[in-house]
Amino acid sequence: MGGKIIRALSIHSGSTKRLVPQKNVRRVFPMRLVIKIGSSLLAGRSGGLAEAQLRTWAKQMATLRRSGHEVIVVSSGAIRAGMVALGWKQRPTSRPQMQACATIGQPLLMKAYGAALAPHRILAAQVLLTSWDLDSRRIYENTRATLQTLLKLKNCLPIFNENDALSFEEIALLNAFGDNDRLSAHVAILARADRLVILTDAPGLMSRPDGTGTLIRRVKTIDAKVLAHAGGAGSVGSVGGMVSKLEAARLAMSRGIGVVITDGRSDRVLLRSVERTPPGTWVAK
Repeated sequence: MGGKIIRALSIHSGSTKRLVPQKNVRRVFPMRLVIKIGSSLLAGRSGGLAEAQLRTWAKQMATLRRSGHEVIVVSSGAIRAGMVALGWKQRPTSRPQMQACATIGQPLLMKAYGAALAPHRILAAQVLLTSWDLDSRRIYENTRATLQTLLKLKNCLPIFNENDALSFEEIALLNAFGDNDRLSAHVAILARADRLVILTDAPGLMSRPDGTGTLIRRVKTIDAKVLAHAGGAGSVGSVGGMVSKLEAARLAMSRGIGVVITDGRSDRVLLRSVERTPPGTWVAK
């Protein structure tokens, strides 16, 4: 490519985009990215939301957008934010308590995103879904149309979350969306994304089920052997684990979407995730 700026046809809008070079982003084709942020990453050291980390991600998202990429976020964290606001140390076990946490925490979560994005003149656009919304063709197509409109507005960042106040699958820990891992794959498919980036508190898929060993850099097929490397669910306030991330990756791969599973707190993680060799575990055929 000779380091030249590439003109690429956008399959999403039917228009031609020119990639604007940025200091911290290598020159690559513009992508439509879905970035999934798990609840464990949103936990601050003082017990509240990790606002400093949110600001770091927001800055990188703004840089990606200026470089011609389209960014969509799938964020967990509503129940955790509600737990913090209520002063609860442990995740509640009853469905009504968890749904109460979600109703309290979701506005706080969006407020935190809004504050992090405001310096970049980006508005946080909330989209809440339940698993049965995706089963309705009418709602599915309406959601896609809304998403396309939000992306065309240019100053909006769509942020998806499961509607925990109404949904009972994740609330009941039946892993409908697995801490939104599976939801992120569904959103990537709905959005016709080029890449799904799943941020976690691990470097990626490790060689041992307990999360230790060596990092597995590339996965081309998700089979029983690969799943054997994955452990169980994560920390307090989270229902997702590496298994659910691999299942989400398999779903996205079935539609030709490459998936990055990587440490959300690593340096320049979002900027590096658009590179040909992204950080963490790269899942693609």
